[in-house]
Amino acid sequence: MVKIAIAGASGNVGLEVVNALASTGKHEILALSRKDGPPNEIPALSGVTWIKTDYSNLQRLTELLEGVDTVLSFIVVHLDQGNMAQKNLIDAAVKARVRRFAPSEWVGARMDHMPWVEHGKQDIRDHLKKLNSEKKVLEYSLFQPGMFLNYLTHPHKSAKYLPTIATPFDFENRRAIILEESDDVPMTLTTVQDLANIVSKAVEHDDEWPLVGGISGNTVTMRELIAIGEKVRGAPFNVERLKFDDLKAEMVKSSWRPKIEHHAFTPEEMEALELQVVSGIVLAIGSGAMEASDEWNKLLPSYKFTKAEEFLSAAWKGKD
Repeated sequence: MVKIAIAGASGNVGLEVVNALASTGKHEILALSRKDGPPNEIPALSGVTWIKTDYSNLQRLTELLEGVDTVLSFIVVHLDQGNMAQKNLIDAAVKARVRRFAPSEWVGARMDHMPWVEHGKQDIRDHLKKLNSEKKVLEYSLFQPGMFLNYLTHPHKSAKYLPTIATPFDFENRRAIILEESDDVPMTLTTVQDLANIVSKAVEHDDEWPLVGGISGNTVTMRELIAIGEKVRGAPFNVERLKFDDLKAEMVKSSWRPKIEHHAFTPEEMEALELQVVSGIVLAIGSGAMEASDEWNKLLPSYKFTKAEEFLSAAWKGKD
């Protein structure tokens, strides 16, 4: 049995991981959240204790983490002013002699063209690196699954807790927006279910965690993904290719653009950031920032990842 603390446990990805860990029946899980207990739609899970947490209180955090082996962070980076909540969590983990830590990554290896998360994630990476600069005081891994394959079933939900979001790949309306000359650029697509299962297995992994923890459910090029979409949806996609300089200037010169909504952003924030976010995501995907490596695939070779075409075919079956 491993004692695990999960920060930001009431978030959508956090909930998927809590559920996967609880389903093993092997662990004692502390679900840390700023909220009072789990969301109403979450059933009671065996082995899970919900704790309302003030991340500004370093002493209290340290006390909470006493006896914990592994801390998994799902703190929303852009809402963590100065990254103080996550830095306090890391520092408390060190004080409490926690063995392992996973910072709030959960996307591709690079944050190019995504300023709303780039600084925060890099700052935390630097903080962890500095902690271990003289001697290792905290083992950690950057879990990076690329983009969630579940998003490509939008608007149809395909996970227990993770909602779908609109992306530049609109399977419902058979269309896509990509960066010009990026047809052969790879991106990684991993289901959130596979991510949660890999994290659950990683907690039990005896050997040292890899610093970069890439998880590659599927790695496909833009051309291959569109071909999968056309096969799954039974018709050609209208693909619009946008220029780098236009996107860099936050000019999205397409006939449509995805209406991106995310629980971490208020509607007002999304409206103000819409062009920056849409142009940034298209640029990030087109530059290869959504590609992940495969360290965890190699460490857990018996795990069978969900294949993109099979998953999407099942999700879109019978839908016009």
